[in-house]
Amino acid sequence: MPADAPTILATSGGAVMGTRTRFEPGPLTELAVDLAGVTGRAPKVCFLGTACGDSPGLIRDFYDAVQTRGWTGSHLQLFTMPNVEDVTAHLLDADVVWVWGGSVAGLLAMWRLHGVDEAMRSAWEAGVVLTGVSAGSICWHAGGTTDSFGPDLRPVTNGLGLVPFSNGVHYDSEPQRRPLFQSLVADGTLPAGYATDDGAGVLYRGTEMVGAYAETDDAGAYFVEAGADGVVETPLDVTRL
Repeated sequence: MPADAPTILATSGGAVMGTRTRFEPGPLTELAVDLAGVTGRAPKVCFLGTACGDSPGLIRDFYDAVQTRGWTGSHLQLFTMPNVEDVTAHLLDADVVWVWGGSVAGLLAMWRLHGVDEAMRSAWEAGVVLTGVSAGSICWHAGGTTDSFGPDLRPVTNGLGLVPFSNGVHYDSEPQRRPLFQSLVADGTLPAGYATDDGAGVLYRGTEMVGAYAETDDAGAYFVEAGADGVVETPLDVTRL
């Protein structure tokens, strides 16, 4: 069942510590599932752990997590080979695609190698809700800041570009994130974009940002753009979930 418009919820959150499982879906991921508008059956959520090398333990933890909500889980893995014959059909069969964090540079390379980039665009255009955390947030954008290459953050500028903005994740929790993201926007390396503190996310319908949400009491979200004096950061109104 597709959403009524192409939908992306890009986050620095979406999972919380589990009581009987390693983690559970957080309010941000629950919002993504709600946005799919599924009625009369369990929502179908497809998980991608590409950015963590398709860790078997992580995939197992995902199935434990969705079971706590009564959702129907599936996954797409690329190591050591794709686990499905038709990647596009697999993604189109989902209501929500949930992408985990890790190396966004590695994720983008592997997705392009296996055609997942075009499959994601097809799913997005068809109304499958796309969501994810960290690397699973930056990937939908033009680019952002990443530790994919080492402890000193660097820009990544070859995101999927489903939305024409840059994306700054972990904005409040990693000291390099905010100043680097601002400087990259100021000098034009990255286009203007949206940044999220841990526990926050931004919602796009089509290519327009339509709302900011948080699953914690103090997480913020921001629009960052180049200005006459370098860069302008504007806090967004955030809906607490």
